[in-house]
Amino acid sequence: MRIGVLGTGNMADALATHWVRAGHEVVVGGRDAHKAERLARRIGGGAKPASLRVAAEFGQVVLAALPFGAGVEVVRGLGAALEGKVLLDCSNPVGPGFLLLTEGGPSAAQQLAAAAPGALVVKAFNLCHEDVWRMRPPGFDGRPLAVPVCGDDETALDHVYELVRDTGCAPVAGGGLERAGLLEATAALFIGLWVGEGADAQAIAPPLAYAAGPGDPQAEDGTAASRRDF
Repeated sequence: MRIGVLGTGNMADALATHWVRAGHEVVVGGRDAHKAERLARRIGGGAKPASLRVAAEFGQVVLAALPFGAGVEVVRGLGAALEGKVLLDCSNPVGPGFLLLTEGGPSAAQQLAAAAPGALVVKAFNLCHEDVWRMRPPGFDGRPLAVPVCGDDETALDHVYELVRDTGCAPVAGGGLERAGLLEATAALFIGLWVGEGADAQAIAPPLAYAAGPGDPQAEDGTAASRRDF
């Protein structure tokens, strides 16, 4: 697969390194040619440096490894270069106090989709620190890390599922792009718990077998989960 990377930061480094190891072709695009060259050299595997536009034109999948706010400006400026491309958004619109910067409005992923209406936007890889994505593979307690993925186009989702597996993780269908805001809100909550409170965010969710209540005969069809006692 041909992958264009927009950005030269830590997420670009962590994810693209997995993908070149998996045999994908990677072009790193940046505003600063020297940073793009340094990152391509560090990634190795034949990764090449380029401008943002050349990276976008090259990729079947284009990773927007850009801070929230900058992403919209960059993709809007690329215009037709993103037409028909899978645009993968890993940003987190989280501000001071671990607050969601998109509260009351469209998600960061939906803002990218509006700025690049010809692209097929998919949200993924936003729930973990870049050092987790550097792990080979990211996994805990003997299980691969699960990566929720949100998007509307089946072919685009298939491409991203493949890239998730190539990092050593397990893709999880997160629904359409309208649910990307839930992923972003989850990141804001988890970062607040991890960084702000020093709490183990993983401990807040019960095992799947208990999600609808242990031993509930109606748990399989979901009806029990919808009832509440008052």
